[in-house]
Formats: sequence, C-alpha cells, structure tokens
Amino acid sequence: MNTQWNRRDCLKLALSGAATSMVRPTLANAVSANAAPALQLGKAEHCIFFWLGGGMAQIDTFDPKRLGDARSKPSRSGSYYASIETAVPGVRVTEHLAQTAKVMDCVTAVRTVNHRVVDEHAFATNLVHTGRMISGSTVYPSIGSIVAHERGAVAPSVPAYMLIGIPNVSRGPGFLGAKSGFIYLTDTKSGPSGFTRPADVDSARSMDRLALLEPLQDRFPSQSIPADYRAAQVEALRLSGPQFMRHFDLEQETGTVRQRYGGEFGQRCLLARRLVQAGTRFIEVSHNLAFVNGTGWDTHNDGQLQQHILIQEVDTALSALIEDLKRLKILDKTLIVVATEFGRPAAFDSGGGRGHQGTAFSMVLAGGGLNHCGAYGVTDDECKEPLENPVSIPDFHATIFATLGIDPHHELLDGSRPVPITDGGTPIAKLLRGS
Repeated sequence: MNTQWNRRDCLKLALSGAATSMVRPTLANAVSANAAPALQLGKAEHCIFFWLGGGMAQIDTFDPKRLGDARSKPSRSGSYYASIETAVPGVRVTEHLAQTAKVMDCVTAVRTVNHRVVDEHAFATNLVHTGRMISGSTVYPSIGSIVAHERGAVAPSVPAYMLIGIPNVSRGPGFLGAKSGFIYLTDTKSGPSGFTRPADVDSARSMDRLALLEPLQDRFPSQSIPADYRAAQVEALRLSGPQFMRHFDLEQETGTVRQRYGGEFGQRCLLARRLVQAGTRFIEVSHNLAFVNGTGWDTHNDGQLQQHILIQEVDTALSALIEDLKRLKILDKTLIVVATEFGRPAAFDSGGGRGHQGTAFSMVLAGGGLNHCGAYGVTDDECKEPLENPVSIPDFHATIFATLGIDPHHELLDGSRPVPITDGGTPIAKLLRGS
C-alpha cells in the first residue's frame, strides 16, 4: 500500500469515514516515519551578546585556512596570521585567540553562517539583530527585545534588556513597543545616563512631580503609543535609585578580577557578568566603540595592519568571561554570543585589507548548557561557501531562542497580525540535543 500521504488524502479519508482499522496503522506509521524529533528547549537563563560591528574576518579568527600574503605581487589569498590548536582536537583558531583556544571545549564557532547582504553595513546589522530584512512599514523587533518580551527579567530589581553601546533602531523593540526596549549606557563607570536624580531633587520632590503628571497620563488610551511610553517611563523611574545603580560600581570587584578582563571592552564584559548575577536577561556589549585600530572591524586597506589588536581584546575578554562564569557556576545558565554583520573574503584588496563577504562567515556560541564541539560547519578552502551544515541568520536566531527556552516556532503579534518569531529558522539540533 502506498504510504505517502498528502493533506488532501488525509482530509478525504477523514471526511469519508473510510479509515478502517487496517489503514489507520499504515497512516500512523507513515507519519511517524517522516516526523522530526521533538525539539529540546534549553534551560539557559541569560544571554550576553558581543557585537563586533564592521565585519569580523572569519579567516583571521575562528575559521583559519592556509597562510596568505597581502604584500606579494600579486597577493596570495589566505589567513593573515598563523593558526594554533585548541582544547578541542582538530579545531584550530588564529594565534591571537590563544586564551580562548584553551576553553574551546565550552565554545562552538559556527563557521557556516551566511546571508546575501554584503555591501551595506546598516542593512546587514539590522538583519543580524532582527533576523529579517527591512520590509515596508513594519519595524521588526531585535533579538534582545524578543527575549525581553518573552521571558522578562530574572529579578524585578533590574531591566530585562541592557545595551552597553550606541542605541539604534536595529537593537530596538520594533512593533513590540517601548516596554520591550533596552536601557543603555556607554560609560561603565557612570551607568545609564539620566538614572541618577539631580542633587536638588530628593525623593519627595520626585513624587510630587509624578503626582502632577499622573492625571494627564491617565487620559492616554490603554493601547496607545503614549501609554506604552508611560509604562517605559514608570520602569525607568523605578530603576533610578541606588539599588540598581550599585551594579555599575566595578570597584566592588577585586583588582585581580578587573585586571583579568582587560581594557575598556573587558570592563564592559565584567559589567555584563554583574548584570547577569543581578538578573538581567539579555545584555548586548558593543566592542571597539573608540576604534582603537583606526577602522574597527571594517578592515579595508590599512585596517588589516592593526586587526590583531581587536582580536586580542576579544580573546582576553571572552576567555575571562567564560572562566569567571564557570567559577561562579553560572556558565551553563548564561549563553555567550559573538556576532558580526558579515565576514571578509580570503583575497586581499589593493590596499592589503579585505572587503565584505556574507556568503560564509563565523559567529560564536559559548556556555548556555549547549553540547559544544569547538566548531560547527565546514567552509571551502577560500572560506567563501559552506560545504557542510550551512546556517542562516534565522537558524542562528532559532538556536539562541531555543537555548534560552523560547520556542523558535512561536508567533508574536504585530497588532492583530501574527509574526513568526524567526523567519523560518531551524535550531542547530546537534548543539541542543547532543545528537
């Protein structure tokens, strides 16, 4: 008997009442034979999301190939640096990731991430943050806002979503509204701007101001944008006190710990760890806001010459964070993500740097209770195309959601319109199920 059933066959069978006891097992067997295994959601409670804006070169970091030569005439494509072994046999990384190499058993470099947005940083940044291209009038929420919306803060004394970096719409809540937005800061010492009252405004005076404003705010319709803003304002006022602001005092950490994390980026990561301990659900940490190498990760031309400074900063901070979370016994509860908008080709440009490439690049997962394997996916010798296990941006997002216990097939609501939480993404089952 033919066991290949389509929807029309099943409907005809059900409506006609002709499902005999002999046919039913056959249909059940056909369905069970083709059914995918049940998705196992993870149990991670937090996510620290490193953002390497500009386009990290995968061939010079987590997916090294043969050595190239930017100075030869003509130049020879390949990695700019030598590679080294890691704690995972057979997995190599650049020599400038020497500290991370020692903890690669807690890390998976997803080497086959890919998209087709290669020429424009803003569009690619938006895609990696929201999982979708800009489309019409819809403003899609960022991954941080979705996590905040779905799971909220772990503790009521902190916000669900913190951004340590420059705010923009790609990182925002989109159609989810301001209550799923972020609180941001750029200076780790002072904390979020505007969260400390002026010296002449004490608690009593602040309450008087709120009492004066409240009758006006009560006029807002419950589902309006002003009402949404009011909810965000109430949350901000709730947090504007010493109980929340104390988390930004890094002097409470020992000198040894602060020194292990390294410079400004490392201190941001240390702050992220403190926010995790306080109960923040999602923290994005931007790297290299001061452009210490002149060009950031956008290493065209001479930017290539100082790329190692950036790699070493990430190496120090990432390895310190992994070790620190492990020491505190919260590494399995905390997913670390290293993300960038696209990669860079193996070939060098005329100035000795690298252009843009979205057809294959690396993003990194660490901790989070995943079944880590050092590296996932295989690219060709030029690091240009996936050969095994390609991973789309929606797939990568789905993996993050599933790790955090969020069903990646869940639907959000844009008004009354259902919007899938990912654009058809499928989690990387090997990392979640250990298959």
